[in-house]
Amino acid sequence: MSEYFTLKIITPERLFYEGEARLVEFTTESGDVGVLKGHEAMTYLLSPGVLRIYEEGGMKKAALHTGFAEILPEEVRILAQIAEWPEEIDENRAMEAKIRAERAIREDGSSLREEIALRKAIARIEAKK
Repeated sequence: MSEYFTLKIITPERLFYEGEARLVEFTTESGDVGVLKGHEAMTYLLSPGVLRIYEEGGMKKAALHTGFAEILPEEVRILAQIAEWPEEIDENRAMEAKIRAERAIREDGSSLREEIALRKAIARIEAKK
């Protein structure tokens, strides 16, 4: 019996990923989640973070922003606002966004908008590592 399941990641612009995965990890509003084949059916709201796809050839990382994930025993579908492979990320731009968000939080106090901007910038930076 195969330990792999079908994984589809879709953004408004493109089919970001479609393939067979052994494990997928992503960040939800409740924290980090790892999904294996046979997982109980669930739906998660995504938060900005690093997506990790473990497939036969190794592990792939990407920055994943808000959206939701539908988990079924044989398939995982992720609908994301934005998903970016490391080579698509401008690290300097991500660092500047992080600095701007941190400055806004320090000067104006924390707001949901600044917190999300900071998490998106951190996700991009972490995906590049």
